[in-house]
Amino acid sequence: MNYNRLFITVSWMLLSSSALLAADPKEGQVLFQGRCASCHSVTKKITGPALMGVEDRHPEGWIISFVKGSQAMIKSGDKAALEVFNQNNQIVMPDHPDLNEEQIRDILAYVKVESANAPKEDNAPFSRPGEKQPNLMPLTIYNFPFMIAYVMLIIIMIILLVFLVNIKSYERHIHKED
Repeated sequence: MNYNRLFITVSWMLLSSSALLAADPKEGQVLFQGRCASCHSVTKKITGPALMGVEDRHPEGWIISFVKGSQAMIKSGDKAALEVFNQNNQIVMPDHPDLNEEQIRDILAYVKVESANAPKEDNAPFSRPGEKQPNLMPLTIYNFPFMIAYVMLIIIMIILLVFLVNIKSYERHIHKED
Protein backbone atom coordinates (compact mmCIF):
# COMPACT_ATOMS: atom_id res chain seq x y z
CA MET A 1 0.00 0.00 0.00
CA ASN A 2 2.83 2.33 0.80
CA TYR A 3 4.34 1.75 -2.65
CA ASN A 4 1.02 2.68 -4.27
CA ARG A 5 1.00 6.06 -2.54
CA LEU A 6 4.62 6.61 -3.51
CA PHE A 7 3.86 5.65 -7.10
CA ILE A 8 0.83 7.97 -7.24
CA THR A 9 2.78 10.83 -5.65
CA VAL A 10 5.73 10.44 -8.02
CA SER A 11 3.40 10.13 -11.01
CA TRP A 12 1.49 13.23 -9.98
CA MET A 13 4.76 15.17 -9.51
CA LEU A 14 6.04 14.11 -12.94
CA LEU A 15 2.79 15.04 -14.64
CA SER A 16 2.57 18.40 -12.88
CA SER A 17 6.23 19.20 -13.57
CA SER A 18 5.81 18.33 -17.25
CA ALA A 19 2.80 20.66 -17.35
CA LEU A 20 4.98 23.37 -15.85
CA LEU A 21 7.68 22.73 -18.45
CA ALA A 22 5.23 22.94 -21.36
CA ALA A 23 6.13 25.82 -23.63
CA ASP A 24 3.85 28.86 -23.71
CA PRO A 25 3.39 30.33 -27.22
CA LYS A 26 1.85 33.54 -25.80
CA GLU A 27 4.96 34.19 -23.72
CA GLY A 28 7.04 33.17 -26.74
CA GLN A 29 5.28 35.78 -28.86
CA VAL A 30 6.18 38.53 -26.41
CA LEU A 31 9.79 37.36 -26.31
CA PHE A 32 9.94 36.93 -30.09
CA GLN A 33 8.62 40.43 -30.74
CA GLY A 34 10.98 41.96 -28.20
CA ARG A 35 14.10 39.97 -29.01
CA CYS A 36 13.87 38.35 -32.44
CA ALA A 37 11.47 40.22 -34.74
CA SER A 38 13.96 42.91 -35.71
CA CYS A 39 16.08 40.30 -37.53
CA HIS A 40 13.82 37.26 -37.95
CA SER A 41 10.42 36.45 -39.34
CA VAL A 42 8.66 33.13 -39.12
CA THR A 43 7.92 32.90 -42.83
CA LYS A 44 10.59 34.94 -44.65
CA LYS A 45 14.27 35.78 -44.43
CA ILE A 46 15.02 39.25 -43.13
CA THR A 47 18.49 39.85 -41.69
CA GLY A 48 18.48 36.39 -40.18
CA PRO A 49 16.88 33.23 -41.56
CA ALA A 50 13.15 32.51 -41.54
CA LEU A 51 12.39 30.43 -38.47
CA MET A 52 9.62 28.27 -39.93
CA GLY A 53 10.68 24.65 -39.57
CA VAL A 54 13.76 25.46 -37.47
CA GLU A 55 12.91 22.55 -35.17
CA ASP A 56 13.12 20.24 -38.20
CA ARG A 57 16.50 21.62 -39.28
CA HIS A 58 18.17 21.53 -35.85
CA PRO A 59 17.68 19.69 -32.55
CA GLU A 60 16.16 21.68 -29.70
CA GLY A 61 19.34 21.50 -27.61
CA TRP A 62 21.37 22.92 -30.48
CA ILE A 63 18.88 25.79 -30.96
CA ILE A 64 19.01 26.64 -27.25
CA SER A 65 22.82 26.66 -27.30
CA PHE A 66 22.89 28.74 -30.49
CA VAL A 67 20.50 31.36 -29.12
CA LYS A 68 22.46 31.64 -25.89
CA GLY A 69 25.88 31.83 -27.55
CA SER A 70 26.00 31.68 -31.34
CA GLN A 71 29.48 33.15 -31.59
CA ALA A 72 30.96 30.62 -29.17
CA MET A 73 29.48 27.82 -31.29
CA ILE A 74 30.87 29.36 -34.49
CA LYS A 75 34.32 29.83 -32.94
CA SER A 76 34.27 26.23 -31.70
CA GLY A 77 33.80 25.08 -35.30
CA ASP A 78 30.25 23.70 -35.00
CA LYS A 79 29.39 22.79 -38.61
CA ALA A 80 25.69 23.67 -38.36
CA ALA A 81 26.46 27.02 -36.69
CA LEU A 82 29.05 27.83 -39.36
CA GLU A 83 26.57 26.91 -42.08
CA VAL A 84 23.88 29.22 -40.63
CA PHE A 85 26.47 32.00 -40.20
CA ASN A 86 27.71 31.70 -43.79
CA GLN A 87 24.21 31.41 -45.29
CA ASN A 88 23.31 34.73 -43.69
CA ASN A 89 26.22 36.79 -45.03
CA GLN A 90 28.23 36.24 -41.84
CA ILE A 91 26.01 38.65 -39.93
CA VAL A 92 26.59 38.14 -36.22
CA MET A 93 23.56 37.09 -34.21
CA PRO A 94 23.74 38.65 -30.77
CA ASP A 95 24.09 36.19 -27.91
CA HIS A 96 21.21 35.94 -25.44
CA PRO A 97 22.75 34.33 -22.35
CA ASP A 98 20.07 35.94 -20.16
CA LEU A 99 17.32 33.82 -21.76
CA ASN A 100 16.70 30.57 -19.95
CA GLU A 101 15.80 27.30 -21.68
CA GLU A 102 12.09 27.66 -20.91
CA GLN A 103 11.98 31.08 -22.54
CA ILE A 104 13.69 29.77 -25.66
CA ARG A 105 11.22 26.86 -25.73
CA ASP A 106 8.40 29.43 -25.47
CA ILE A 107 9.82 31.22 -28.52
CA LEU A 108 10.04 27.90 -30.39
CA ALA A 109 6.42 27.12 -29.43
CA TYR A 110 5.36 30.50 -30.83
CA VAL A 111 7.31 29.82 -34.04
CA LYS A 112 5.55 26.42 -34.37
CA VAL A 113 2.12 28.02 -33.89
CA GLU A 114 2.87 30.76 -36.41
CA SER A 115 4.29 28.22 -38.85
CA ALA A 116 1.11 26.18 -38.62
CA ASN A 117 -1.00 29.30 -39.22
CA ALA A 118 1.13 30.56 -42.11
CA PRO A 119 -0.43 30.28 -45.57
CA LYS A 120 0.92 27.49 -47.72
CA GLU A 121 2.60 28.49 -50.98
CA ASP A 122 -0.03 26.74 -53.07
CA ASN A 123 -2.87 28.50 -51.22
CA ALA A 124 -1.38 31.99 -51.46
CA PRO A 125 -0.30 32.98 -54.96
CA PHE A 126 -0.06 36.59 -53.77
CA SER A 127 2.96 35.61 -51.68
CA ARG A 128 4.99 35.20 -54.87
CA PRO A 129 4.80 38.60 -56.56
CA GLY A 130 6.19 39.01 -60.04
CA GLU A 131 8.83 41.49 -61.00
CA LYS A 132 7.97 44.94 -59.72
CA GLN A 133 7.29 47.56 -62.36
CA PRO A 134 7.76 51.25 -61.62
CA ASN A 135 4.61 53.35 -61.81
CA LEU A 136 6.40 56.13 -63.62
CA MET A 137 9.00 55.98 -66.34
CA PRO A 138 12.33 57.14 -64.90
CA LEU A 139 13.96 60.24 -66.33
CA THR A 140 16.32 59.01 -69.03
CA ILE A 141 17.46 60.10 -72.46
CA TYR A 142 15.34 57.28 -73.85
CA ASN A 143 12.16 58.99 -72.67
CA PHE A 144 12.33 61.27 -75.71
CA PRO A 145 8.99 63.20 -75.50
CA PHE A 146 9.62 64.04 -71.85
CA MET A 147 13.18 65.16 -72.57
CA ILE A 148 11.96 67.45 -75.41
CA ALA A 149 9.35 69.02 -73.11
CA TYR A 150 11.91 69.39 -70.33
CA VAL A 151 14.47 71.09 -72.59
CA MET A 152 11.76 73.37 -74.05
CA LEU A 153 10.69 74.40 -70.53
CA ILE A 154 14.27 75.29 -69.62
CA ILE A 155 14.66 77.33 -72.84
CA ILE A 156 11.39 79.19 -72.16
CA MET A 157 12.53 79.96 -68.60
CA ILE A 158 15.88 81.30 -69.86
CA ILE A 159 14.16 83.48 -72.46
CA LEU A 160 11.73 84.77 -69.80
CA LEU A 161 14.59 85.63 -67.42
CA VAL A 162 16.52 87.42 -70.18
CA PHE A 163 13.38 89.34 -71.11
CA LEU A 164 12.77 90.38 -67.47
CA VAL A 165 16.40 91.51 -67.08
CA ASN A 166 16.11 93.59 -70.27
CA ILE A 167 12.86 95.19 -69.04
CA LYS A 168 14.51 96.06 -65.71
CA SER A 169 17.53 97.55 -67.45
CA TYR A 170 15.26 99.51 -69.83
CA GLU A 171 13.37 100.92 -66.81
CA ARG A 172 16.65 102.01 -65.21
CA HIS A 173 17.73 103.64 -68.43
CA ILE A 174 14.47 105.59 -68.65
CA HIS A 175 14.75 106.76 -65.01
CA LYS A 176 18.30 108.02 -65.62
CA GLU A 177 17.10 110.19 -68.50
CA ASP A 178 14.44 111.87 -66.40
